[in-house]
Amino acid sequence: MSSVLTATAPVSPQEVSATPPPQPTATATAFLRWSRRIALAGWLLVAVLVAWGAGSGVLTSVDRLQEVLAGLGPAAPAVYAVIGAGESIVPVVPGSATILAAPLLFGPVLGTLTAYAATCLGSTAVFLLSRHVGSDLLHARFRPATVQRYLGWLDHPHFTRWFAIAIALPVAPDDLLCYLAGMSRMRLRTFLLVILLLKPWALIIYSFGVLTLLQHLVPWFAS
Repeated sequence: MSSVLTATAPVSPQEVSATPPPQPTATATAFLRWSRRIALAGWLLVAVLVAWGAGSGVLTSVDRLQEVLAGLGPAAPAVYAVIGAGESIVPVVPGSATILAAPLLFGPVLGTLTAYAATCLGSTAVFLLSRHVGSDLLHARFRPATVQRYLGWLDHPHFTRWFAIAIALPVAPDDLLCYLAGMSRMRLRTFLLVILLLKPWALIIYSFGVLTLLQHLVPWFAS
């Protein structure tokens, strides 16, 4: 017995941290490959639109930009909501940028409703995608240190309660939380109730708080 004990060397913390994360499955790899291609095409499209907007003067005045969107008709908020929801799955620009821009582009009421629709659609899509693909997508999408920091919450007996509290916070990592929720035992009905009931308050505080700050720091937002 003593020889067995002496032959077993303790595992150092460095060796534990050096353990490589599990390799993603073919499904997760294919999804990431296509998401990177879509993101690259999105970046090119954004660059073209920015160049056009700067040259035409659309991006130099909020009123001018709102006139262009008004000319697109009632479909503009719906299309914007779908694009904003897609940012949760395939991030081209930071998702917070599309959320912040909605009240600025469509007005405080319609813009907030558009941002709310985009957030709910995107969060639900992430939840369902995570439930279908599993932890492989989480490891492939986020940094290993981030995954290890949050993955342990799945074993918490009150995960749903903490998830609801985090969703209600304006600065919570929504996409990561929704990926984790999809891997948990949370029902889709419970997830939808949390998102639909708690997300509007965080959305309103975050959007109008940041926009108020920008209006004081950047005169362009007040023009």
